[in-house]
Amino acid sequence: MSSSSPPLSPRGAEEEEEGGARSGGGVGGGTVFSYGEAGYWDARYVEEGGAPYDWYQRYAALRPFVRRSVPPDSRLLMIGCGSALMSEDMAADGYMEIINIDISSVLIEMMRKKYFDLPQLQYMQMDVRDMSKFSDESFDCAIDKGTLDSLMCGVEAPLSAAQMVLEVDRLLKPGGVFMLITYGDPSARIPHLNQPVCSWKIVLYILPRPGFKGNIRRSVFDPVPLTESGRLPEGFVLEDPDSHYIYVCKKGQELTGIDSPTLSHLKLQDSE
Repeated sequence: MSSSSPPLSPRGAEEEEEGGARSGGGVGGGTVFSYGEAGYWDARYVEEGGAPYDWYQRYAALRPFVRRSVPPDSRLLMIGCGSALMSEDMAADGYMEIINIDISSVLIEMMRKKYFDLPQLQYMQMDVRDMSKFSDESFDCAIDKGTLDSLMCGVEAPLSAAQMVLEVDRLLKPGGVFMLITYGDPSARIPHLNQPVCSWKIVLYILPRPGFKGNIRRSVFDPVPLTESGRLPEGFVLEDPDSHYIYVCKKGQELTGIDSPTLSHLKLQDSE
């Protein structure tokens, strides 16, 4: 995806179709695919040649939130990595093991060739709804920047969202962190995060879109409170209506007592 001519965002597609498949012409006027299908992304990456494109926010803007929750020695899963520079930037920032997955085999082959000399980054073709190649509790952290949003534009969106969240929960160690960066406000995303078997402790941050010129009266680094029903408080003012939401979801500690570097890092942050 070229940074000079970004494709229709998942937000636009979700608003158009309310969770259904897109009905417009396909990439290059060919077959029509949903945002949740590999075919759409394969065609897109062939057309764009794998040019770097970061959805929503670059790592520089997300870094304070990532560093607060994810220590560099974490085993990290980057969900729906696309052609974004985020993993490259995180490796340059000291992160040592980032497993990047994407549904597009075309994209994965491009990224393997691009980063063949960067051992911190690994690339695997995989559907986030079925990550059975990975064993239970094998990651300290998972980061998603736009993949859940893309699934919400596809057919059977609620089922796809549930499958993804349950798989992420399965893969995280107790105390591990799932960081979701999305355009979806709590009323649209908390219900999908709160699957019956999940026991997330969710902290929400709200970040204005890049280039927003308005006044932000609160510190973006302060958590935004949520009501008991998982909504924004009544009367909460969102200065930028196109803000991005960062959900930091910490997995509950199970009886196994397994402790991840992420949990230890969060305890240290809480004590400071």
